[in-house]
This record gives sequence, C-alpha cells and structure tokens, in this order.
Amino acid sequence: MRQKLVAGNWKMHGDSQSIRELLTALKPAVAESAAEIAVIPPLVYVPLCADLLAGSSIALGAQTVSEQRNPGAFTGEVCADMLADSGCRYTLVGHSERRSLYGENDALVAAKTEAALAANVLPIVCVGETKEQREAGATLDVVGQQIDVVLSTLNSGHDKITVAYEPVWAIGTGLTASPEQAQEVHAFIRTRLAAHSAELADTVRILYGGSVKAANAAELFAQPDIDGGLVGGASLDAEEFAAICNAIG
Repeated sequence: MRQKLVAGNWKMHGDSQSIRELLTALKPAVAESAAEIAVIPPLVYVPLCADLLAGSSIALGAQTVSEQRNPGAFTGEVCADMLADSGCRYTLVGHSERRSLYGENDALVAAKTEAALAANVLPIVCVGETKEQREAGATLDVVGQQIDVVLSTLNSGHDKITVAYEPVWAIGTGLTASPEQAQEVHAFIRTRLAAHSAELADTVRILYGGSVKAANAAELFAQPDIDGGLVGGASLDAEEFAAICNAIG
C-alpha cells in the first residue's frame, strides 16, 4: 500500500530564525502523522534544515536539481550528488514556476529526473496545465505528454519517482480544484502509468499540489488516487502545515 506523502515547498521564503522556529514547532506537531513528511527549503538553507531535522522522521528535499551529473563549469548549478551529500532525500523536478519562469521544457525535466535517480535522490516530478489549457479542454493531453516524456526517457528507476499534479491555475491563487476535478486527473495519471506498467501504477505516488489547506486537505486526501499533497504557502505556517499532515487518515 502506498504511504501518503505531504511535502512542503517553501519556495523563496524564510531566514535562519524563522526556519528554526518553524521546524521547532513542526516536529512535535506531526510526530503521530500517518504520512511521510518532507520539507523543501531554499537551497541555501538545506544544511541548516538537515541539522534541525536530525533524529526526526521529517525528510528533506531540494527545489530543483541540475541535469548535469558530474562536477564542472556550471556556475550556479547544483548536481544531484551534492544534494544527496547534503542530506536531501527528495528533489522537485519541473515545478510549474521552473517551467514558466526559467524555460524548463519536458526534455529538460526528464534529464533532471534521470540525473536525480542516478544519485539516489527521489524526484517529485511536477505536471499540470495552465488556465488557458484547461479552458481549451487540453488538460489530459498536456499532463499525459509531460508524463510520457519522463517515463520514455528513463532507463530504470521508474518506480522511484513521485508525480505531483499541480494545476497551474490553482497555485498561489487561492483557487483549488475540487476533489472531483483533482481525482479525475489523478485517475488519468494512474492510467497513464499503467500503460507503461501495472506495477508502476500501483507503486508510484501521485500528489495534489494546488492551494492545499487544512480546510480542504482531508477531502482531497480521501480521493482514491490522491496520495498526499505538495503544499506551498500553507507549509510556512507550522500549525496549518501540521493540520494538513495530520489530515491523512
């Protein structure tokens, strides 16, 4: 059975003091959660978080990773081996903001996924449609292609990825896909995974990421194909994030 995962993406927020306060409050608040929990801070704060999380069950992740696998003249980049060495279990790959603001396309996302797996860092592969694509009825076509490019690129490790469905129109807007809308796309993703392998469909976790809050978490997580959440702004508040983590039944 797939264990639920709730990952908090802090984006470009936080400082040393606020992170200490957040994690100090969060650790006891989620100690009894049935979910696996991860926090994904800005890269500069990964070492601090690794120290603060030592001995806890909360995992650590990075917000992106280089497609380059070996050290070299790649100023500003961080390879997956460096993330692993810093204590990261997870990395986001292809978050909608990376796609829209920094031009990451499906091929680059696939290369980053493969690079992460080669270093035993578990990629959370983000997929999702824009408002315009949804209104044009292209949601499933867009999401299907994003998944297919990744799966067809990988030589191995398909079962180690996590997929995060994040409708772009619901990120940071206060809008949220209804549980039924989210489940429809998650079920489609599960079917797409099954087209590659029935075992893959059974083992890969699919997270929902689109303005997840304590108020809607339980209903979202109750859907059969939603295996947890990729949480944005709400993960910066220990009480709110703990309530989301503890909404897992």
